[in-house]
Amino acid sequence: MDIIVLTPVRLFGEGLAQCFNARPDMYTLAVVSDLAGLRSTLTTAQANIVLIDVTQGVNLFDVRSISVEWPNVPLVALGLSEQRQEVIRCGRAGFAGYVARNASIHSLCTTLGEIVEGRLTCSPEISGCLLRALFRNESPSQPSESDSDPDLTRRESEVLELLGQGLSNKEIGEKLCLSVATVKHHVHHILEKLKLQRRAQAMRRVRDAPWIARMGSLGRK
Repeated sequence: MDIIVLTPVRLFGEGLAQCFNARPDMYTLAVVSDLAGLRSTLTTAQANIVLIDVTQGVNLFDVRSISVEWPNVPLVALGLSEQRQEVIRCGRAGFAGYVARNASIHSLCTTLGEIVEGRLTCSPEISGCLLRALFRNESPSQPSESDSDPDLTRRESEVLELLGQGLSNKEIGEKLCLSVATVKHHVHHILEKLKLQRRAQAMRRVRDAPWIARMGSLGRK
């Protein structure tokens, strides 16, 4: 099993690499410090799995982009707080599995092997929460995820991504070189397309489903 490790903590990354390389069935291809380094490494290396340290925070938009570009390389969240919403958020961002913060090295290695083989194990509590979330999403009284994906323009996608980061209209305008009035106009149309009433709802929506801010039509402004 060839592994790429992503962690901003060099000492931690090198320690994991030594643990993996001491096992006959594992080899660390590279230890990178950020998602840009991961993307660069994936273009040249044939990895079986990528282990991403999420304890320091990670940009789920970029994780989703990488998972789409390399769909055959499973991404694993390392050090995830084993809470329902965090697990669901990581799953929606493209992670194929996770390793909890209190996991041992033995448990980590076992989990990586199971994910490479297409299996996923998690606690009964998390399994139950995931099933309940799945059934809620597929309930006839609620639209499915594919039905509710908005047809955003490229500019609306950019505004929504910044909105999800908690930026004000003024801050979004400064980032995109737009007037506050223009930003308000875009936010109004975004809320209409998302079928939401308030910007706070849009913020939660894009944080739970970060890929929707990357679905804008590239040829439309």
